[in-house]
Amino acid sequence: MLEHKLRTVIRDIPDFPTPGVVFKDITPVLKDASLCLEIVDDLVEKLEGIEIDVIAGVESRGFLFGLMLATRLGIPFVPIRKQGRLPYKTISESYKLEYGQATIEVHEDAIETGAKVLVHDDLLATGGTVVASAKLIEKLGGVVVGFSFIISLDFLKGEGRLTRFSDNIISLVRY
Repeated sequence: MLEHKLRTVIRDIPDFPTPGVVFKDITPVLKDASLCLEIVDDLVEKLEGIEIDVIAGVESRGFLFGLMLATRLGIPFVPIRKQGRLPYKTISESYKLEYGQATIEVHEDAIETGAKVLVHDDLLATGGTVVASAKLIEKLGGVVVGFSFIISLDFLKGEGRLTRFSDNIISLVRY
């Protein structure tokens, strides 16, 4: 079972990036090409029946499997990046962090009006970044049709913040 495999490969890093946080490190997953393909296969299977025109990947680990998923589905991939990292004209959305604020951006021509967009990131924690991503997509006239994650930290209740955009929320392993 994929969830069991992921639990054995994902590495816990205590006190990173700050004391008291246990970071879920997916880099060991990336060393196993067949496991990466299995992840994409599982996401494709779980997304069956959802019409998707575009995958939007959240910086930076959302790019890894987001692009693989978009390629497998034969649809465009759009990067959502931290402020100042995209070369063309952008729109932005700011959101609160535990200690301050962050801003993400997307190219202003990245998503066509009415496009059905799946937001992908490696991990769902509090949901702040993906909520901001969904707001960016809506500003461009896109429709968020779902969210996909490798990992969900359910105890942080981020999923509850996403349902106003879509009830299609997929996580391959939950903690």
